[in-house]
Amino acid sequence: MFEQTFKNIDDILHKDSGCGSELDYVEQTSWILFLKYLDDLEKDKHTEAQLSGTTYQQIIGEKFQWHQWAAPKLENNKIDHNAKTGDDLVDFVNNELFPYFKKFKGNAENANTIEYKIGEIFSELKNRIQSGYNLREVVNLVDELHFRTHKEKHEMSHLYEGKIKNMGNAGRNGGEYYTPRPLIKTIIKVVAPVIGDTIYDGAVGSAGFLVEAFEYLNTKGLSASQAEILQKNTFYGKEKKSLAYIIGIMNMILHGVEAPNIIHSNTLAENLADIQEKDRYHVILANPPFGGKERNEVQQNFPIRTGETASLFLQHFIKILKAGGKAGVVIKNTFLSNTDNASIALRKELLTYCNLHTVLDLPGGTFTGAGVKTVVLFFEKGNATQKTWFYQLNLDRNLGKTNPLNEKDLAEFITLQKTQANSENSWTLNIADLDQKTLDLSAKNPNTPEEAPLRTPEEILENMTELDKESATLLKSVQKLL
Repeated sequence: MFEQTFKNIDDILHKDSGCGSELDYVEQTSWILFLKYLDDLEKDKHTEAQLSGTTYQQIIGEKFQWHQWAAPKLENNKIDHNAKTGDDLVDFVNNELFPYFKKFKGNAENANTIEYKIGEIFSELKNRIQSGYNLREVVNLVDELHFRTHKEKHEMSHLYEGKIKNMGNAGRNGGEYYTPRPLIKTIIKVVAPVIGDTIYDGAVGSAGFLVEAFEYLNTKGLSASQAEILQKNTFYGKEKKSLAYIIGIMNMILHGVEAPNIIHSNTLAENLADIQEKDRYHVILANPPFGGKERNEVQQNFPIRTGETASLFLQHFIKILKAGGKAGVVIKNTFLSNTDNASIALRKELLTYCNLHTVLDLPGGTFTGAGVKTVVLFFEKGNATQKTWFYQLNLDRNLGKTNPLNEKDLAEFITLQKTQANSENSWTLNIADLDQKTLDLSAKNPNTPEEAPLRTPEEILENMTELDKESATLLKSVQKLL
């Protein structure tokens, strides 16, 4: 049912002159879904309070509650045909609803509250649906969706993930918000966070790493205190772009994290010298943007100056990781071998202050439409690197939109990584054996079977003569039979 509802919503938005692409569809669906989610959340809180004999204080004022403006119901539970629509609905949403929710940010106790998230989201968004009749249709459809049971939330989260994935084909860099989930799950299995760890992604995008880390840790049999730690004190992120911020928040909410600790800010605007022990995290999981460029004033926040966004993020991750902390970070494979001063200095920084114990070398096509080859760096902070285990993912097919990476592709990597065993696809590099001036870490597999050498012209002619003789003999045999 939910899947058809999502399709129907997209069909309506496709007809609206204010929504031009899949990105707009996700953005506009998100704020309406969010308000429906809040309504269901408040109903649940109210029920919980009644059962415990306490009183629940509504977050949202009466006039702006879902049942008042979006879905006023008749006695038969049908939406009242007198509910706002057309210009009246658009005027109310643009001039009253959005300004009301925008104020929540200033009134919130702190950035980790649901009130702050409401204010942040409605400060960054605007209603793009121009037709109030289209908006009424969408609101009616969203009203049919529910966030009350685990099954409902699970189905909604699955469908929302699908919408995020589709954004990669919608232009406007939608693909940068989506890291293949099989890769994320594999990175998390290798890093292996535990409850009590703080987990951070400074380039959060659609929050894929945090969502999958929540799924990994949210196992059956957790105590109430462990469940609360997962909800409030485990997952942290920062995101610069407004749409990605909204999608990340919504994605985490749909997966079961009520008030995600995601901040809307430019991670790289933070001066590395200002990071203190209280700011550090136990685990970092991230896929910073490829190929971005940062302005000079941003570069000044970093000891190793470079315009390459991913290199600045890597410096940030090294600095903000606690001693003994673990990281899994996706980066362009050129990081391993670039010869510019900044790249060499950054490799030295990583190898000196962290144990780069594993590098996963990924094939082209892992990231749909990105057109770059990538590696995953797995490191722990606190000890210098003595040796690094490399694994080269060699597949017998080309990856692409219709043939994406799957978990089975990465199964051998996970198995071999536990003992860092050498194989046809894996090898160990001693850092002492590197050129110490460049510290070139190029992923050159020494175990690749050598191809048979090419034959000389004389050998080819000799083989051709032998074949001619065989052909002549066969022809004589056939003639005798005729």
